[in-house]
Amino acid sequence: MTYDQLKHLKPSTFKRRCGVHLETFNQMVEVLRPHLDRRGKRGGQTKLSVADQLLVVLEYWREYRTYFHIGSSWGLSESAVCRLVHKVEHLLMDSGQFRLPGKKQLYQNGGSWQVGAVDVTQRPIERPKKTAGLLQRQA
Repeated sequence: MTYDQLKHLKPSTFKRRCGVHLETFNQMVEVLRPHLDRRGKRGGQTKLSVADQLLVVLEYWREYRTYFHIGSSWGLSESAVCRLVHKVEHLLMDSGQFRLPGKKQLYQNGGSWQVGAVDVTQRPIERPKKTAGLLQRQA
C-alpha cells in the first residue's frame, strides 16, 4: 500500500500498519525529504516518493521480510531496497530526533527473574550383549 492509500486510515489503524504514529511518520518524512527527494536533480530519478521510501523501510523493520520480497512488492531491486534501508537508518539516527528508550528505561519495569536448573548428565543405557543375541537367533 502506498502512502496515498494509507494517509486516509484512522490514526490507530495507521499505527498498526506502519508501526509508528502518523505524527512521527510526518516528522520522519520532513527529516528525510532534503536527502531523498531527487526531483529536478541530475542522475536517476526514484520511482517512489519520500513517504513511500520511508514506508519501504518501515515495512522492513516491522515485518523483517527479505529485501527480495519487499523489492518485488514495490517494484525495486533487492540492492536498491538494501541501500535505501541503510541510508534511511543513518539519516534518522544522525538527525537526533528519533531515539529508542535507553537501557535504564528498559530495565526499570522489568519483572523478577527466576532461574531453574536441569540435570543433563549422561547416563549409560543398558544394552544386551552381542553374544546373547547370537544365541537367541540360533535357537
